[in-house]
Amino acid sequence: MTTTTTQAFDVIVAGGSFAGLSAAMQLARARRRVCVVDAGQPRNRFAAASHGFFGQDGEPPLAMIEQARRKLAAYPTVTLRQGTAVSATAQHIAGSPENGFEVVLDDGTTMEAHKLVLAFGVQDGLPDIAGLRERWGASVLHCPYCHGYEFAGQRLGVLYHSAGSALHAQLIADWGPTTLFLNGDTTLESAERERLQALGITIEPAPIAALEGPGQALQGVRLQPTGGGDARVVPLAALYVAATTRPTSSLAEQLGCAFDDGPMGPYLRTDGNTKMTTVPGVYAAGDLTLMRHNATLASAEGVLAGVGAHQALVFGN
Repeated sequence: MTTTTTQAFDVIVAGGSFAGLSAAMQLARARRRVCVVDAGQPRNRFAAASHGFFGQDGEPPLAMIEQARRKLAAYPTVTLRQGTAVSATAQHIAGSPENGFEVVLDDGTTMEAHKLVLAFGVQDGLPDIAGLRERWGASVLHCPYCHGYEFAGQRLGVLYHSAGSALHAQLIADWGPTTLFLNGDTTLESAERERLQALGITIEPAPIAALEGPGQALQGVRLQPTGGGDARVVPLAALYVAATTRPTSSLAEQLGCAFDDGPMGPYLRTDGNTKMTTVPGVYAAGDLTLMRHNATLASAEGVLAGVGAHQALVFGN
């Protein structure tokens, strides 16, 4: 375990996917010393292609990240560090009128910076249904704008999660014939059930036993047998699931940053213009700060956070 101490960074970016690399690019082009710490486990690593991103439609997410890293590494003030930031604390930095931050990595390395950008993202909490987790990002999906086109016109499903699932099913139905799987839940109101059925959306109340199909492909949803009969299989090409989310790292909690409650999980509270959190000097971007998750939005948030952190270095904040 190493114990190296470095005080050479203006900004440390925790997380090196779409948001973190976009933030670091702004700081690199401002000629600031920036270190990106990343473990190489982006949230979208399960998807074979990223869709809807400007000029990159259909490209593999990991390839997009690697290309961005190569371009960022060409800037002389950038350090790309493999690893995970496990702790962060505010502290005084010698020679600076403002407090900075100490960050410790999983290998014991200690680094210091004047500003932090948190871009480590979120983890998905998936329903415990046999065959679901291994199809996540392939035929079990969360965003029709990201993956809906590839399954357009085929049989689609939505897994009921809450009252908002009715609107989710209505949205998905614009891509193809849709079934709302209640999975044994009985909270869908009769008026809402009738409204969906009038729109041509099928309601399937039975609990789900498993998802079936070769490899990561989905061919059908097997329902639990009822009344002593055989288990039915509903043919399906893709199932949309509203996964719950939680931060990938505890850094924000360690620093005392405030969170707000979203429909699928907490998200980090930030100023909309600068992306500064409730802790001065700490900025955040990406899925960690959004209720709607999308690669383009994450990148845009990263730009705002990088610019916000740089301008704070210039003007003080």
